[in-house]
Amino acid sequence: MSWYRYDDANNLILTLHIQTGAKNTEATGLHGDALKIKLTATPIEDKANAMLLKFLAKCFAVPVCQVILRQGDRSRHKVVLIQQPGYGPDALFNEREIIANKC
Repeated sequence: MSWYRYDDANNLILTLHIQTGAKNTEATGLHGDALKIKLTATPIEDKANAMLLKFLAKCFAVPVCQVILRQGDRSRHKVVLIQQPGYGPDALFNEREIIANKC
């Protein structure tokens, strides 16, 4: 199983493993069947979920309203749907370049 897939409407579905309280917000590689993303936010009062959605929106060049947390509201393991992403899943591995270009 892959950490990403597309649905029939060409929306991108990501399977993620989240680490909170990190030094930097970044995608770090695979963690089993999920992509590991480190977030600087803490999991208190949904701050980490909000930061994750904003981070993904920037990386995929979509508004935050097009990034939907489908599963894992209170878990490290999350499934996120990105409606009509501007970039493919490799954007997360190249996010340093994208962020440098003000993604």
